[in-house]
Amino acid sequence: MYKDKSIIGWALYDWANSVFATVIIAGFFPVVFKSYWATNLTDSENTFWLGVGNAAASLLVVFIAPFLGAIGDKYSLKKPLLLSFMLLGVLSTSLFYAVQQGDWGLVLILYIVATVGFMAANIFYDALLVSVSAADQLDQVSGLGYGLGYLGGGVSLGICVYVSQQPAVIGYSTVIDAVLICFLLVSIWWFVFSLPLAFWVKDTQYAGGSAGDDISSAVSLKNTGVVDATLTAFRMVFKNRQARLFLIAYWIYIDGVDTIIRMAVDYGLAIGFEFSDLILALLITQFTGFPAAILYGYAGSRIGVKKSIMAGIGVYCAITWLGYIMTTPTEFYILAVLVGLVQGGVQAMSRSFYVRMIPAGQAARYFSIYNMLGKSAAIVGPLLMGAVALITENHRYSILSVLVLFVLGAYVLSRVEEPCVSGVEGR
Repeated sequence: MYKDKSIIGWALYDWANSVFATVIIAGFFPVVFKSYWATNLTDSENTFWLGVGNAAASLLVVFIAPFLGAIGDKYSLKKPLLLSFMLLGVLSTSLFYAVQQGDWGLVLILYIVATVGFMAANIFYDALLVSVSAADQLDQVSGLGYGLGYLGGGVSLGICVYVSQQPAVIGYSTVIDAVLICFLLVSIWWFVFSLPLAFWVKDTQYAGGSAGDDISSAVSLKNTGVVDATLTAFRMVFKNRQARLFLIAYWIYIDGVDTIIRMAVDYGLAIGFEFSDLILALLITQFTGFPAAILYGYAGSRIGVKKSIMAGIGVYCAITWLGYIMTTPTEFYILAVLVGLVQGGVQAMSRSFYVRMIPAGQAARYFSIYNMLGKSAAIVGPLLMGAVALITENHRYSILSVLVLFVLGAYVLSRVEEPCVSGVEGR
């Protein structure tokens, strides 16, 4: 597996794009937004608008995902579309550097566009798993991708933390100038480490004919709109009862996972932790997540993917409660370890669990719905936290509200049958 260039090229994209998830979404952007671009907003308003920004990006992806999936499957354009949205994210992120202090509206728009590029590219990245992986390697390959993502996110975050704390090493005298340079570094990192996928991974063209004919007849891309494409995609995917049940469960529990990823730094700042404590916790999560995600892939193959996901959700329930009661940085570091142990594993096993339900030739279509529901879930969680914080003026209640998502998601997942391998079409 580790000698296959297509697998390595595919997995390295997770190393590439995780710099955005770690340094931008989870790390520096919430802090710089609050302390530089939005200094005229209160803490509660800051949390609210960050939630709105994340929700808006997710909503845009929800709207376009099924149409993109139809195009990706019909014309075997998964890789070109991935690279196009990657470039959109890279260019938008690089423009953060030019936004002036106090101009929070402009930078929030750029953040939304960059996040759309990041999330839309992931639709096709996930779909390419079936092109690079053999049937008996799904869990391990999926885990490898997430593992490299955590390692890449940790390394890039460590570099940016060092540069921000030692601005003189890059010729600047202030921390904010160094952080703005870090946003440029994020863009370069994302682009450069996407090149192995561009050169080593090929789209699989389905040779059976019938699936392509079904797609062609179901969605005429010349004559139908986004809404029709969305409804058609839902009808095709939701005819599969087990896929339907799993997607409902996934929509619920991944909302909790994504909300913790996106809002953890803002929550930590709101309850009084120092930025240095939060960045150290992020680094702990990243470097714990690297081996944990890979080992999770092997565990899924041995004990069952569904059991692995359920175990991770159980740990997240504990994490949410501990987040509500924690008072010291040491407790935050313990939570960071726990998150690192299960976050990548839950994501990787969810992806490989779902792959087994996909008919040949329909990977992008199925993953458009998968990502659509995942991103629409990410609308609910940040808005829930933001609304609870704004209404109660108590940020601890906002993190506690996430617990219901994990409990309900686990209940629905318990009704899903473990699938057999179905749609691995490329190897």
